[in-house]
This record gives sequence, structure tokens and C-alpha cells, in this order.
Amino acid sequence: MGAPARDTGERKRHGRHYTPPELADFLARRVLAHLPESGRPVLRVLDPACGDGELLLALHRAAARARSHVRLAATGYDLDPGALDRARARAAAEGIEVRWHRGDFLASAAAHERRFDAIITNPPYVRVQQLGAETARLLSREFGLRGRIDLTHPFVALAPRLLRPGGVLGLLCANRFLSTRAGANIRAVLLRELPPAEIYDLGDTKLFTAAVLPAVTIAVRGGARAPCRHVSAYEAPDREPTSAADLFDALLADRSSLVARNGHTYAVEVGTLAVGLPSLDLPHPSVPSRDRPGERMSDPVRGAEAAWRVSHPAREAWLAAIADRTWRSVGEIAPVRVGIKTNADRVFIAEDWERRSPCPEPELLRPLLTHRDLRPWRVRRAADTRVLYPYDAAHSRRVPIDLREFPATAAYLRAHREILAARTYLTDSGRKWFEIWVPQRPDRWPKPKIVFPDISDRARFALDRSGAVVNGDCYWISLADLTGPACAGHPPEQLAHLVMAVANSAFGVRFYDAVCGNRLYSGRRRWITQYVSRLPLPDPGGEPARRIAALAAELADGDRPVDAAAGQLLDELVEAAFGVG
Repeated sequence: MGAPARDTGERKRHGRHYTPPELADFLARRVLAHLPESGRPVLRVLDPACGDGELLLALHRAAARARSHVRLAATGYDLDPGALDRARARAAAEGIEVRWHRGDFLASAAAHERRFDAIITNPPYVRVQQLGAETARLLSREFGLRGRIDLTHPFVALAPRLLRPGGVLGLLCANRFLSTRAGANIRAVLLRELPPAEIYDLGDTKLFTAAVLPAVTIAVRGGARAPCRHVSAYEAPDREPTSAADLFDALLADRSSLVARNGHTYAVEVGTLAVGLPSLDLPHPSVPSRDRPGERMSDPVRGAEAAWRVSHPAREAWLAAIADRTWRSVGEIAPVRVGIKTNADRVFIAEDWERRSPCPEPELLRPLLTHRDLRPWRVRRAADTRVLYPYDAAHSRRVPIDLREFPATAAYLRAHREILAARTYLTDSGRKWFEIWVPQRPDRWPKPKIVFPDISDRARFALDRSGAVVNGDCYWISLADLTGPACAGHPPEQLAHLVMAVANSAFGVRFYDAVCGNRLYSGRRRWITQYVSRLPLPDPGGEPARRIAALAAELADGDRPVDAAAGQLLDELVEAAFGVG
């Protein structure tokens, strides 16, 4: 999409994150670099979500500089009449001819099959579910999509139908598709039909005014499955630039570098695309195996399930050394669960229950851990937050309480029945109107557990023995689950200390960045099931792991200060255990 929108609210609702000119120019130049010299005097190009035309105009300008003998026949579609008016005016001012169409390109794409030499696009970032359940189902069926998707997915799924053999897709979208499960739809299309030639993960470079972490992908229909150039750029606080190059020049360089931009230093890492992790990557965290082969670009199904990452020789040697000394991954020894989700927090969660009337029975008001309560190793309650938890904790699965046995709770819930009953998706699934949406395992709450926040700039894995419930902004691992066949012969406490030690170490963060790569702004990361499950563990029966677990026990349960000296010792022990010191 084109120049900045005036109405930020409208832009956010409709997923319109307009492309900055310098980024549009970079994308246009990379598309042209992969378009073959076909001998045809006219190249047909398309932007199916053109906004006010920035990408098509950038492609025209780049072609005029690099291929003055070639004429572009450009077509742009958009639903926004105001944006199209601006596009027409801008094109006319530059003497550029483009066919502008107001309409839904997804509905009219069949008329354009195999017509285009290039597609250059920044699709609207709108979750399909926001368009309504019926529209979501239609798009999923039409384009073979699954899971939580946004409109980028159907636009990418259409691209192979629209491009001629050798045609180029220049895609600008959120970088989430590289690492998330939902992104498997896009990864599958690219692996099957549009082999990527270049990927630029632009991370937190703040190229957009909106909080968008973008990626540029250049893919060729029917192209050779050669190694794909993969480059990432993320802020590197407290580091000094090593290159005077502009960010966009650094993206095209042969070597990694540190560059300055707008007062910040960014680490530009240059490598090739790697799909998954040999011996370590799990197609699903609940599938235990130590003999699982690594993913391959030639296997689109498995390659789509695995996260995509930057590879270079030094990193591969580091990961190979870790693989040689990995006993299990976290996901192989226990499930990693998200906390509870009430879907009506102002009814179920409070810090002032005693001032509410009626006040539910105290035995149903359980302490609740949130991200504010967690530090590395230890829990420190920031407030007396409690949750009304309407389940019988004696059962391993959710068994709602009998409201007749808790009259004060019944009166409180009925006072909020209008809010609770509006959650029709809950009652439609056969649940009672006063339940919470995700209660998790009621019998597990009283047991010790590892708890950590979903989003954090550093690992904050803490051991909780209070019996508190874990909120949905956190994840947790119950020590009661560390007793399965994969854990045989190893005490749950020792394994829990080992998990926390690896996660809380500098090694754990480095492994996350190398393998998972789902970083957000300001160094924050998503510590969620699919990533935490991949963290490797050394053999708990070995002396290095025993020393690590002993130190972790002192930090989590003992009197040892959680200070820089303890952190340095932990880092040295963990690195030594994996042979990467």
C-alpha cells in the first residue's frame, strides 16, 4: 500500500499499513533483479491491494532506471476509493500509466490467471475472523487454508495462479509467517509453488509508523530450489556500528554487520534460509522422538510446519554441537500449557474482592499469577490478584461447581449474567454460562510448577509452590507432568531446576534467537509453547547437568542471591554442558 493514511483508526481496523517510499523502492529493485530478460517489450505487473499506488509507482521508477527499454503494463486493485483517487493523481503527476480498479481482487482473481510477470504487494493485515465466520470459512475452503490466518494468506495462495512461469512475487508482509504455526499456510505455498529466492526479515527496524515488524520475500514461480538468501535486521542495544553503510545497502552486502539508523544500532545478519532443526526441531511439541530427521526444503509438508531461520556456517556448527549433547527437548518431557483465559476478566479477576457485594466464597477465590509477578527464578506478587475459579479442584478435568453449594458465588455470578451469557460460543459448545473459557487442569494448580510470562525481553522462568492459578498472559509446566517415561529415573525437582536454568541463561536466549526468531520490538520475545518446547536439555544424569540443577535449586529455593555473579556462573555451566563455551 502507498503513502501514510490520515485516519489511524481506520488504517488499523482495515489493516492498512502504508509502505514507506524507501522500503517500496527496495522491494521494487529486488523484484526487477529476478525478472528475466525475456525479450518481451511489455511486462505485466499487478498489485492486488495497491492502496494509493506506492509499490507500482516505485516499480515503474526502478524499471525506468534499470530497464528503460521495457514498458510496464501495471494493474492495481483496491477497495478504498479515496486511496485510488490519490493513486491516479500521483501516477498522472509522474506521467505513469496504470489501470486502477476499485474492487475486491480476491473475488475477481479467476479472470487474471497466468497473466502477470510480476506481483508486487503489501496485503492488508486483517485477521480473516474479523470479517465474520462465514467469510472465514469461504476463504479457508477456497484457498486451502487452516488455523488463524490473515488476508496475507489468501493473497499469497493466489499468486501461483496469477504468475506466468518464471514470474516473480515481491511480498511485503508481517514477519510472523516465518516462525508461527499460523504462517505454515504461506510457507507451504512458497515451498510447493513459489520457491523463495530472497527473504529479508526487517524486524524492529521501525520502517513503519505502525507497530509492524515487516519482512520482504522475493519468490519465483517454478524457480530453482537453490539456497535462498536470508537476511535479518534487529536492534542491537549497547553495541556500536561496525559499518557506515545504509541499512538497505547492508541488507544486500555479503557479510553481516552492525549499522546505524535514526540513532539506533541494528545487527544485520546475512545467511541462507534454513528450515527447521535437524535432531532438535519438533513438528509438534507433544510428539516425543530423539531420532526425528531434520526438515528439508524439498519436503513442503514438513518444511511448512517448521520455523524458518537464518543459517550460516558458524551458527550451524554451534547448533550441531548442541545437538550432539542434547538429551531431550523441553517439549519431550512435559506439556507446556498456557494459563487460564476467562474471556470476562472484569467479572472473574480482581484485587478488591472484599469490597464487592456479594463477595464469592473465599475457597473459590484463588491467588492468580500474572506476568507482573514473575522474575527469573522466583515469584514476587505485585498485587493481591485473585480469580474466581468455578471448578472442583479435586478433578483432573474441568468439573463446574454446583452453584447451589455456593450461594454467595451464585448471587455474584447472576449479578453479571448478562456479560457472561453473551459469550454464546461457550454455551454453544455445551458449557455452563458461568464457566471460564480455558480453565486448564484444576488438579494441577496446587502442585509446584514452572511459570513464565508470554512476552518478555528476557527469560523469566520462576518456580511457584503457592498453589496459585496461572493467568493467560503466562505459560506453565507442572512438576506433576515431569514423571512420564521420558523422565524415568530423574526426580521432577531436578528436571524443573534444569529447565529453568537453561531457559534463564544467556545460552537459552541465544538459542531462542537462532532457532525460534519470533522477536518483537525492544528485544521482547514470545515465550510460548511452540518455542519453549524446543529448548534443549543436557543429560540430567551427567555431572554438568547436576551442577547446573544444584545452582538452580539455590537460586529458586535457597538463599543464594540472584545477582551478576550467579548469572555468570550459570552461563558458564550451561555452555560447558553443551560443549559451546
